[in-house]
Amino acid sequence: MDRDGLLRSLATRVRDERVLDAMAAVPRELFVMPTMAAAAYEDAPLRIGHGQTISQPTIVARMIELLELRPTDRVLDVGTGSGFHAAVLSRLCGHVWGVELEQQLAMRASRALTQADIDNVTVVAGDGSLGLPQHAPFDAINVAATAHGEVPPALEQQLALGGRLVAPIVDDDGERLVPRTPPRGRLRARPAGVRPLRANALMLICRDISRACIRPPGYAQSSTWVGGP
Repeated sequence: MDRDGLLRSLATRVRDERVLDAMAAVPRELFVMPTMAAAAYEDAPLRIGHGQTISQPTIVARMIELLELRPTDRVLDVGTGSGFHAAVLSRLCGHVWGVELEQQLAMRASRALTQADIDNVTVVAGDGSLGLPQHAPFDAINVAATAHGEVPPALEQQLALGGRLVAPIVDDDGERLVPRTPPRGRLRARPAGVRPLRANALMLICRDISRACIRPPGYAQSSTWVGGP
């Protein structure tokens, strides 16, 4: 499949035109291994080394659509991997902080983002399950790494009021989307009414409270790799 074919395919699954435009704006070939460049626009995950893959474009687009991003949003991307997901997120928000456990992948992601002329993503090498409390709260959190049964509590705690979190969840219920909303500030699950996506479920958590999010003053706009522990 070529780029135009992929975009036509995505348009049958994704309703938000902004997300489709963001997917079109990011050259996926920059985020795959050189040996996989010919397959860059296949709607499939591709190996990027270290036992990881660049996510299937349909999954990337659907997760981002669920986050309902705004131009000023501060976003945390957990399990940044190749940097492609963060790159698409960056087209729809103010700034993205990406966390990747594998230091080599974090460095490669940062280089790819620079090649793509993206300057509002900061890539950090570290344990994504801990989030980045020093930069919290986040208006949206995208969890590319699979969570087994639940989202790490540290991530939920780093959501701003009105924030959204989307994560792939492995549980006994199989393929489904599970949005969660907090009644009176507490999180609970509710049916999604959305068709299944691949082998893992997606969990959407929203701190849906009618108070404006408080955004800390000013932050650096740069694509930076920051070495972690």
